[in-house]
Amino acid sequence: MTAAAHIAIIGAGPAGLISAETLARAGCAVTVFERMPSPARKFLMAGRGGLNLTHSEPLDTLLERYGKAPAALRDAIRAYPPQTLIAWCEDLGQPVFTGSSGRVFPKSFKASPLLRAWLRRLDELGVQIKLRHDWTGWDDQGRLTFKTTDGTESFAADATILALGGASWPKLGSDGGWAGLLRERGIAVSPFQPANCGLHIDWSPVFRERFAGQPLKSIALCHEGRSIPGELMITTTGLEGTPAYTLTATLRDRLPATIHLDLRPGVNLRAKLSAPRKRQSLSTFLSKSVGLAAPAVGLVQEIAHRVEAFDDSPAALDALLHALPLSVTGTAGLERAISTAGGIDFSGVNSHFMLSALPGVFTTGEMLDWEAPTGGYLLQGCFSSGVAAARGLLDWLTSQKGLTS
Repeated sequence: MTAAAHIAIIGAGPAGLISAETLARAGCAVTVFERMPSPARKFLMAGRGGLNLTHSEPLDTLLERYGKAPAALRDAIRAYPPQTLIAWCEDLGQPVFTGSSGRVFPKSFKASPLLRAWLRRLDELGVQIKLRHDWTGWDDQGRLTFKTTDGTESFAADATILALGGASWPKLGSDGGWAGLLRERGIAVSPFQPANCGLHIDWSPVFRERFAGQPLKSIALCHEGRSIPGELMITTTGLEGTPAYTLTATLRDRLPATIHLDLRPGVNLRAKLSAPRKRQSLSTFLSKSVGLAAPAVGLVQEIAHRVEAFDDSPAALDALLHALPLSVTGTAGLERAISTAGGIDFSGVNSHFMLSALPGVFTTGEMLDWEAPTGGYLLQGCFSSGVAAARGLLDWLTSQKGLTS
């Protein structure tokens, strides 16, 4: 740019940091404000079990994973697709690999090496990151205001990007507290709801004590014609894992609900179940004849004990093992959800991710009302929208402030 615009970015998660990089490369003077003592805490937490950066499936298929997300987000992903995100990652010295499920990970499998390289790059580009700066709104002169350990500070920005995240895992920094500040300015913000979270099931004390913390492997979770394969973890309150997370959006507003668990998807069990049981208990028979692991056998017994006249004939058992009914009573709360639904309504955001009621203020990432399943789609959406907001801001500066590239 021929003149250095002073840009404030509030929030140092992946959406905010990629916005900062995009703007700094365009010649802007960028300052990132973060309320926590260190940047990208949720990003680092997500990477502890393997940083799922994006997904390798065809773009049209990938875009379907965003459900009812508006055109602005889909256009942002088309403009900054998985291949571009992968190239960005590898340019930081972090090569990637694609797993058997199509998910894309850094070869280090962690977020910390990627974040360290990224922060070095941002420093080289002149991006300033101010930590422990809690955004409190605007003063009567239109300057951004912050609560810091040294008192109140203000900052005059030519334009601002809000990248404060949603409301899940609030201890990591994103608690949705910004919603009130924006509602006061006439911005429509939908209530936050947990997304990609565990399902609550009322286990018996015996089952909970014996099997909590153990996995259910090679299963499929079924509901209303959908069959979602994968692995689940039994918890004290219910089930965690990708199949459960995938159903969150469907079940969230329709609870209580019944889902079904296929313990041996695609396997014909009738012949094995018709073998003579002799004196074997049901648990031993299912373990030896069908090959069910102890947690799966325990789950069958859990359901059997709730049925007054349990039918253990081969035909009935075959049907049960492929459609074990589970009653879902609720979902995990925001404090345990991977992501959130709700946030800034896209009706108040233009195609460049600027808030219509606040010219010069842009927004990105999980602040916006969209949701997607796990599998790399969440980070892809944050990176893509972060780049889109930065590019939209540059266009606005050019048209409104007389700055040209």
